[in-house]
Amino acid sequence: VKLVESGGGLVQAGGSLRLSCEAAGLDFDEYTAGWFRQAPGKEREGVSCVTKLKGRTYYADSVKGRFTISSDNANVYLQMNSLKSEDTAVYYCAAQTRPTHTYCADWTMDYWGQGTQVTVSS
Repeated sequence: VKLVESGGGLVQAGGSLRLSCEAAGLDFDEYTAGWFRQAPGKEREGVSCVTKLKGRTYYADSVKGRFTISSDNANVYLQMNSLKSEDTAVYYCAAQTRPTHTYCADWTMDYWGQGTQVTVSS
């Protein structure tokens, strides 16, 4: 399985970006897909996850109402609107294929992308 992110970049505060993640060897319609981020000096945190098969989604409180996750087959997307400087981080796509009681936690994810930098200037 290989996950490849794209869509990161530099944007002004209040702007928008759309991150994409393409999977090779995995169908996001069957498993949980997630976006995580890690800012300098901070721990990696779960931003949003989606399990299309179960109609389940999760958003961190810090991004609710601003970010939207979606997936189709081999792709998962993160639409990010009203970006803030505190959204600056490396964003990682991840996939969970094993059953777990904990949702959208990084230790439950089985596959990771290489990350894409998002920088929001104030």
